[in-house]
Amino acid sequence: QVQLVESGGGLVQAGGSLRLSCVASGRTFSSYAMGWFRQAPGKEREFVAAISRSGGSTNYADSVKGRFITSRDSAKNVVYLQMNSLKPEDTAVYYCAIERFGGLGIRSEEYTYWGQGTQVTVSS
Repeated sequence: QVQLVESGGGLVQAGGSLRLSCVASGRTFSSYAMGWFRQAPGKEREFVAAISRSGGSTNYADSVKGRFITSRDSAKNVVYLQMNSLKPEDTAVYYCAIERFGGLGIRSEEYTYWGQGTQVTVSS
């Protein structure tokens, strides 16, 4: 049984920063690429960022390029999403997941073992 747990969400003013963390319960995921997705009320789940198993390659949605940075610490089995210059449009529940095929794809169907999500709310 695999469970991913996201944390670090909260309420922040526009222009502020938050750092999200994703950790595994039951097994490690350092050998897998990982992805971040978000879902706002009434909207489809959308791709945010992905990081390779080594941490050497990343992929970002156009909406967050230059503002968000994903990284990982293999020794700690933790994946991070550093979010800077936050905008109200970033308000959503953020999820992490394991990539199934070894790539950095943007489609949610390529990922599995979704976490429960952490709420990020950005006020204006």
